[in-house]
Amino acid sequence: MTVCNPLIGLEKPVPTPTIAPVSGPAEGAKSLPVRRRRGRVSGMAISTAKYILRTDVHTFAFSVAANSILSFFPFVVLLMTLIRRVFRSRVMNDVVLELLRDNLPAGQEFVIRNLNAMVDTRHRVQVVSLLILLVTSSGIFMPLEVALNRIWGFATNRSYFHNQLVSLGLAFGCGVLALISVAMTAGNASLMAFLLRAHSSGVIRLVGFAGMKVFAIAASIAIFFLIYWVLPNGKVPARAVLPTAIIMGLLSEALKYGYILALPWLNFGEVYGPFALSVSMMFWAFLTGLLLLAGANLSAEECQRRAQ
Repeated sequence: MTVCNPLIGLEKPVPTPTIAPVSGPAEGAKSLPVRRRRGRVSGMAISTAKYILRTDVHTFAFSVAANSILSFFPFVVLLMTLIRRVFRSRVMNDVVLELLRDNLPAGQEFVIRNLNAMVDTRHRVQVVSLLILLVTSSGIFMPLEVALNRIWGFATNRSYFHNQLVSLGLAFGCGVLALISVAMTAGNASLMAFLLRAHSSGVIRLVGFAGMKVFAIAASIAIFFLIYWVLPNGKVPARAVLPTAIIMGLLSEALKYGYILALPWLNFGEVYGPFALSVSMMFWAFLTGLLLLAGANLSAEECQRRAQ
């Protein structure tokens, strides 16, 4: 475009000013949900980090970890006794041993060897294991109930005897879920061995291991869900805790393998000597307790956000 200059009588070109393109309302509308989603995710991550760094949360997690270690061996002894003497299933027994090898962070063969000796040779150990499990199960679920009540804002906790009943019910439910997972894994292993009998034993073991992982993770998710839904002393929406239970069940599996990979660098054996196995299991139970409480806190915050 040109503009005439009457003083000189010449035409001098003047550039037309360019206007920068402005993003329309459609682009802004598209980016707004993305920004909100990113802000919500970062806010939840920061809130979770602040929560798990609180001293009372660590106290609850350590209490749960200590009682989990005390409950673990009696629970496995009773499970193996039930499988060997009631169901008399060699496949289910092999599944339990494989689960121990897969889930224990260290000393798998040492633990399996001693558990086999306890189940096979000592007949009174089952009664003692049952009594210990009745006591230590409340030691797991009692601090968890207090922590979950604080997270959800429930003012009162259950009475001691009421908590004992709920703890026994949850312990029984966890045992049933573990037994179902073992039975389904054993059935899947037998079926795959029959269907893949023409293939090599390595292929059969690989398929059996994959099935075991699927059923074990499903059982973990169900246990997380039961704790989140049943244990608080108040009404908790099932749909508010189910997504978190699924996420925490998957994260616990990833955390386990990360912990196993980190064990050589932690070097518990050099520091604790013969007690390294107990320390490694205690620390693993503590991390799992932190994960469980972090998931409960996420569920409560997300439920409150949706209610607003």
